[in-house]
Amino acid sequence: MPRLEPYGRKLPYSYALGVFPALKLLEARPRAVSRLLLHSEGLRNEGVSLLREKCAALGIREEFADRVLRRESQKDNCFAALVFDKYEAELDGSRPHVVLCQISDGGNLGTALRACLGFGIRDVAIVRPCVDAFDPHVLRASMGAFYAMNVRTFDAFEDYRALYPDHALYPFMLDGAVPLNEAAAGHAPLYALVFGNEQTGLPARFAQLGQSVLIPQSKEIDSLNLAVAVSIGTYVFTTTK
Repeated sequence: MPRLEPYGRKLPYSYALGVFPALKLLEARPRAVSRLLLHSEGLRNEGVSLLREKCAALGIREEFADRVLRRESQKDNCFAALVFDKYEAELDGSRPHVVLCQISDGGNLGTALRACLGFGIRDVAIVRPCVDAFDPHVLRASMGAFYAMNVRTFDAFEDYRALYPDHALYPFMLDGAVPLNEAAAGHAPLYALVFGNEQTGLPARFAQLGQSVLIPQSKEIDSLNLAVAVSIGTYVFTTTK
């Protein structure tokens, strides 16, 4: 087998680090998995045993890779990981979407994806320039949610819009015209919630593309963390009839 390289955006594969995320990957996309990496000190771990059993049943090669696990996780207690081929997912045009524009922090992206799945949104568009969605630390932050979702990266928002012109747009902005509860109460059946960069938010032009939304907050803070805003927005929209 070829030597495993330190993760980089240009690699054709990535690493699902940790037992729980690896099990989620096996459950959702087993055909993408090529190798199981094991740490020599983790063989008595029940989760590792389950992972080995499932991989054996699927004919997935296992190997000890203590150094690789330490290098990729930057931790001493990562006992297993899966190597898998990157793939491109198609968004389901019949379901609501979340669009994340120019997200720069991997932890924010992974946590936002986990929140989307938790509140029932499985289709997420990511717009460049942005953090690499297949970065192992993004995947780890999603706690396996990424593998159960359709996540696709676009070069520009216009590229996303060209493929999905029928989704009503709800851009979340600090100067949004309508409070969140009001926007959710009258939302279209097919919609896309749009969020911007952690520091700069969405450009002003997005207010003209759909119904801009404001999450009311006290004057004691200047803004909400991106993942928090995504959590609040998706929860309110998906639970408001």
